[in-house]
Amino acid sequence: MNQFNQYQEEARRTLNTEIDAQYILANLGMGLAGEAGEVCDYLKKVVFHGHPLDPKKVSEELGDVLWYLANVAEAAGLSLGDIAEQNIAKLRERYPNGFEQIRSQQRA
Repeated sequence: MNQFNQYQEEARRTLNTEIDAQYILANLGMGLAGEAGEVCDYLKKVVFHGHPLDPKKVSEELGDVLWYLANVAEAAGLSLGDIAEQNIAKLRERYPNGFEQIRSQQRA
């Protein structure tokens, strides 16, 4: 997951670090929520309003989400690569044969 770590380093270059650490976290959290909301709003328009799916638009919006995610991880002292690896390990344990509806329904 080295590419995630490289991305995280590049994303950090454009983070405003001239504000207090608490404000950085607040800015990043709000930005992440806002960008995720933009993805949701766009998909809502595709699914419910009949807009055509524009993969370039989705990619741009997801890129903004990724930037905020990478910088939240950085601010928390976490490696985006480690987060990705831990998440995959969790999913492999939860769904060893890939997604199965019954396993999802019976999760504790």
